[in-house]
Amino acid sequence: MMKQFLSIVLFITSLAMYAQQTAQKKHDESQAKKPNILFIAVDDLRPELKCYGASQIKSPNLDKLAADGLVFNRAYCNIPVCGASRASLLSGTRPTRYRFIDAYTEKDKDNPDAMSLPLLLKNNGYTTISNGKIYHHQKDDNKAWDSRWFPKGNIRNYQLAENIEKNAQANLSEAGGVAFENANVSDTAYFDGKIAQKGMADLRKLKGQNKPFFLALGFMKPHLPFNAPKKYWDLYERNTIQLPENYVQPETTPKEAFHNYGELRQYDGIPKKGDLQDEMAKELIHGYYACVSYVDAQIGLVLDELKRLDLEEDTIVILWGDHGWNLGEHKLWCKHSTFERALKTPLIIKVPGKTKGTVSNDIVEYIDVYPSLVELAGLKNPTTVEGKSFVPIINGKKSDKNWAVSKFKDAVTLIKDDLFYTEWTDDQGKAYARMLFDHKTDPLELDNLAEKPVYQNIVKELAAELRAKWGKDFLKKN
Repeated sequence: MMKQFLSIVLFITSLAMYAQQTAQKKHDESQAKKPNILFIAVDDLRPELKCYGASQIKSPNLDKLAADGLVFNRAYCNIPVCGASRASLLSGTRPTRYRFIDAYTEKDKDNPDAMSLPLLLKNNGYTTISNGKIYHHQKDDNKAWDSRWFPKGNIRNYQLAENIEKNAQANLSEAGGVAFENANVSDTAYFDGKIAQKGMADLRKLKGQNKPFFLALGFMKPHLPFNAPKKYWDLYERNTIQLPENYVQPETTPKEAFHNYGELRQYDGIPKKGDLQDEMAKELIHGYYACVSYVDAQIGLVLDELKRLDLEEDTIVILWGDHGWNLGEHKLWCKHSTFERALKTPLIIKVPGKTKGTVSNDIVEYIDVYPSLVELAGLKNPTTVEGKSFVPIINGKKSDKNWAVSKFKDAVTLIKDDLFYTEWTDDQGKAYARMLFDHKTDPLELDNLAEKPVYQNIVKELAAELRAKWGKDFLKKN
């Protein structure tokens, strides 16, 4: 009798173990079927690349990614400042008058109830890794990551002794240091070279695990200061660099549209007010170009490693810049405005088996990234997500969304078809200044139509639509 009992116990135990192993196997297979995601953020990268049309910038690796991916020709950030833009994108929620304001925004403080994209993926079996600058604050949304890493050293990352001494221990918000550096050093001397190497090492480790990964790489350049190894400066001839066509501030444009580009003014050699000398302006443009080519090379190393490890066919690659950047357009530098140059962003996605080097002219905004990646991963969005998936565009369909909304401080912009309409509003949402550009006839944004009598009906319609689309909580205080 005892033998029979023990046999039954052993049989039941074996069944239970078999069931457990089968369930684990099914779980592992399910996880393995989910696509990996290589999430590449590039600080201050504007869509001035060959894959976006004619450009002096040499970016062969980004152009190669575009040739295998889908290029969004009309992607717009929801707020043109790094910390706020990243928190908005990663939470899938819009900026409001009181939420996601500036570079120092923290997702945990501004929108703690929103489940971030990396946390959702982590909760659904993904290994999540943050390398470099993903959020502005390294401890923001900390629960979302299995590991985080940032290169050690002063954030300005100078390599030449005289620049290190001049900079001392200054941070980006403090005066001191030069605006660019041309140093004869290796690629790994600067942060982005180290970030690329760390990303490649992580790919090698992730290769062997039986679960999907979300590997986020946040590259620092072309953020100021424009520091890049000499060989990337040498790719360009200074005498071929021109100032932008719209190097002017028209009188019809509201004064509120312009700023003193304080971010650049913090650096030695930059006048504290007034226009830059033409030669200085061209040297800055040269430095920006060099930095883009430098970061392009680092991203190329990571993409080559992804292919070498046979992970390419299982991995979605998405590359984005956190906002646009002015290189003298409207005599502005940096971001912090609602002209198109500050709002329009590079956005390229490569989905194995689906993308093949096409360009979309449909309007997308950065809060659309979250729901798109979630759909591609076969998951469900949290109720807090406000964006709209652009997977139908990836599948070759035309989007039925022809608008986006962006803001910076009091300025709120509705982008609709070819029209760019901006209002500066007070706490009650009442406009005190406005501008309207029609990009079909005025792509350089030199002729403000908002105050012209013939456009008043259009302005009235756009003003109503702006308020309908800027988000239900736009005027709500936190």
